[in-house]
Formats: sequence, C-alpha cells, structure tokens
Amino acid sequence: MENKTFEKETSYQVTMNLFRQLLKQGVIDKEEYNKIDTKMIEKYQPVFGTLFSEIPLT
Repeated sequence: MENKTFEKETSYQVTMNLFRQLLKQGVIDKEEYNKIDTKMIEKYQPVFGTLFSEIPLT
C-alpha cells in the first residue's frame, strides 16, 4: 500500500472511530453517523472503507 493511500485509510479510520464514540455516547444518532460516514468516504476515499468501520478497534 502506498504511503498516501495508507494515510487516507488511517485518517478515515481514526475519524470514524471518534464519531463511533459520539454515537455510542448518544451525542449523535445513527442517521447523523451515516451522513458523516458517507462524507468521510468521499473525502478520504479509503481502500477498505466501511469494511472495518463497524468493528471496534479497541
């Protein structure tokens, strides 16, 4: 994986991990989370995308 691709993937995963925490805390709802996820996929264009987004990394 190229360095730029890795950076985009990492940025997406870290960003979405933060939003998953907000979802879990009830700060945002599932609809808002899904909108954010769609925008972050457009922004970062991750290789794996949402493949791992529902799996907690911690």
